[in-house]
Amino acid sequence: MDCFGNLKAVFPEKPNGLREVPADCMSCTEKVQCLKKALETKEGILMRLDKKPVHEKGLKSRIKRWSERKYLSRLIEKT
Repeated sequence: MDCFGNLKAVFPEKPNGLREVPADCMSCTEKVQCLKKALETKEGILMRLDKKPVHEKGLKSRIKRWSERKYLSRLIEKT
């Protein structure tokens, strides 16, 4: 498949900035593995890193978000 693991094909960004899985992908037997692979690519990691922060209150939420961003930054360095 040409689209397997291709973030732009399997999880494209709409003009409003939101992402949505295309209807064609819903019937695919490999959709879960495909989306996971797309999120493991450098482009997928950058997308996850650039997601808008949720305004949760509390130190625990801030530390969790910082930890996630640090983990994603290290993944980018490896790829």
